[in-house]
Amino acid sequence: MKLIDHIRVIEGYPIEGISFKDITTLLKNPHSFAKAMNAMVEASKKFTFDLVLAAEARGFIVGAPLAYATGKGFVPVRKPGKLPCEVLSQSYELEYGTDYLEVHKDAVNKGQRVIIVDDLLATGGTSKATIQMVESLGAEVAGCLYLVELCDLPGRNLLEGYHVESIVKYK
Repeated sequence: MKLIDHIRVIEGYPIEGISFKDITTLLKNPHSFAKAMNAMVEASKKFTFDLVLAAEARGFIVGAPLAYATGKGFVPVRKPGKLPCEVLSQSYELEYGTDYLEVHKDAVNKGQRVIIVDDLLATGGTSKATIQMVESLGAEVAGCLYLVELCDLPGRNLLEGYHVESIVKYK
C-alpha cells in the first residue's frame, strides 16, 4: 500500500489553478493513517527536539499524534484571536493569499529545540512564519516534518538552511 494512493487530488480547489491534496481520504482509512503516522514517527528520529509545533488546522491532525507518540509536548500555532494569553503574531503568504498565525509568548522557552510539523509543504509560508516566531522567542528549530510535500512549489527553497523531511512527495 502506497500512501500517495490514499490521497485524493482535487483540481481547482480552493481556487482555479490549485491542485489540492486532500488527506481526509488517507485519514479515514485506519491502516493508511497508522502507516502515515508510523512513517512520521520514524522520520522524527532524525531530529533532536523537545516540542512539536503545528499550525491549525490540518497540522494538528499529524502534529498532536506525533507529539504523543514521541513523548514530547505539543504547541498549537493558531489563527488570530484563538489563543487566550499574550501572543506573538506573524504574517505569511499562502498559495492563494495572505494570513496570520499566533503562538503564546510562553509556548516555548529559550534554548528549547522544536520541530515544525504540518500535513503539507507547498509554498512554505506557514512554516516560515512559525520558524520566525519560534526563533524570536529564543528557541531553536531542529527541523521541519511534513506528511506531504509538493516538490514543484518553492516550500523547500523558502526553508533553506533548515532540515526538511517529508513522507509523500508529489513531483
